[in-house]
Amino acid sequence: MFGNFKILIHQGKQYIPDVTKAEVPGIFRGRPQISNEKTDTTALAEICPTEAISLNPVSIDLGKCTFCGECAIAFPDKIKFTKDYKLSTNDRERLIVKEGDDKLITLNREIVRKEISEYFSGSLKLRQVSAGGDNSCELELNACGNVNFDMGRFGIEFVASPRHADGIVITGPITENMAAPLQNCYDAIPEPKIIILAGTDAISGGIFIDSPALNRSFLDNYKIDLYVPGNPVHPLTFINGVLELIKRRK
Repeated sequence: MFGNFKILIHQGKQYIPDVTKAEVPGIFRGRPQISNEKTDTTALAEICPTEAISLNPVSIDLGKCTFCGECAIAFPDKIKFTKDYKLSTNDRERLIVKEGDDKLITLNREIVRKEISEYFSGSLKLRQVSAGGDNSCELELNACGNVNFDMGRFGIEFVASPRHADGIVITGPITENMAAPLQNCYDAIPEPKIIILAGTDAISGGIFIDSPALNRSFLDNYKIDLYVPGNPVHPLTFINGVLELIKRRK
């Protein structure tokens, strides 16, 4: 025990005591703010490689945004990325940030299924499927369970078998080769079950959206319970989104 105390004094706390109020480094790009500053909006839209920027009004779709920051670098008076990592929502429309509108991104409580809080508020087991992912989101999701973020303290864990899972977390743009395995995994999860899309590639296809190698028909058949933007997702974005989704509601 004395040895443990020495380690604690030497290294300090290795975990984040409150994941809902944690601070992230200044280089992190989170929720953007779009000012009403007049600028060349056509040039602004053209700078985005994934067509995440729309005009009239100027808006950024975080489901398409790769958070490269090129728009903010080229038009610093128009766009600024904050350190707000609470980007997850269950309403796809809420991922669209418009100019002059500095609202926080939250869940739409009206469309959260009742059984989610009833069954999963105390324990949630998830099966992750990399459907053509590049291992970036997968790496960050793995970090959710490390000693720093310690998602397991909330009863949220990744499991190996879909038979033991309550839901599926999809990363990657969903390639043709992964379409059938993804469906098989989803079918193996007992009801009720949830679907989470983690990362820009999973939400919109990202930079691969027009590729003939994709088969995203799975998403046409089921309701998505949570969108987690990011490229890759930040562990705090994922954990806070899931906690809000499974929060017990009256």
